[in-house]
Amino acid sequence: MSLDQKTILALAERLENAELQRSDIVKITDDHPDMDWEDAYAIQYAIRKRKLDRGSKLVGLKMGLTSFAKIKQMGVEEPIFGFLVSDYVRQDGGAIEFDQLIHPKVEAEIAFVLKSALSGPGCHVGDVLAATDFIVPAIEVIDSRYRDFKFDLKSVVADNCSSARFVTGGHARKPQDLDLRNMGIVLEKNGEVIATAAGAAVLGHPAASVAMLANMLGKRGEHIPAGTFVMTGGVTEAYAVARGDSITARFQDIGSVSMRFT
Repeated sequence: MSLDQKTILALAERLENAELQRSDIVKITDDHPDMDWEDAYAIQYAIRKRKLDRGSKLVGLKMGLTSFAKIKQMGVEEPIFGFLVSDYVRQDGGAIEFDQLIHPKVEAEIAFVLKSALSGPGCHVGDVLAATDFIVPAIEVIDSRYRDFKFDLKSVVADNCSSARFVTGGHARKPQDLDLRNMGIVLEKNGEVIATAAGAAVLGHPAASVAMLANMLGKRGEHIPAGTFVMTGGVTEAYAVARGDSITARFQDIGSVSMRFT
């Protein structure tokens, strides 16, 4: 690590204040160009602690930049991970308060809920499928706190991978009853199709995303606990939304999920 604890805590406060106050900032590596990956995740974990200390509940984990479309869109090579807290949860079909966000975008995601813990290194798709209780559809709202979406990957990690809101719905299904690799997904905005994809868009198989998360956490001496909700990453590019937009994602065999921006 190149940053001291005082700096890490100060940057965590700055980033979370930007989120809570809906005020964008320049990427933090402008002032700290030598910041490394350990620093980035340390800042993210400090933000998580701030939220939990205020009474928020940890409700899941997320992977980011796992789809080939997102990798191309963001010009990166390596997925990243973040956390989900109760503050981010919204109901299926419910309202997302646009005024609480800076410049939101949406993406459709396949989500896993585990019945058994997963640990790395060496976790693979078979381990994930055996440990999965059920699969549900989700839409994530991402909202980078960086001005004009200008950032580098370390700054994104520190900003909890742009996490903001998410909605789940549809029908929970066992993984053995689904063809996750070939599952079709359609993303609609205001009734118009804006993107289509298949489960294989996420690292070739969405369970590979959960396995990668277990392996990334394993390097940190951590694991994915039983009962964890995991979003595997957007299957398409992220699409900008405006006040008044309605978003629906339709997933083959597991139903649909929707939200509206008010």
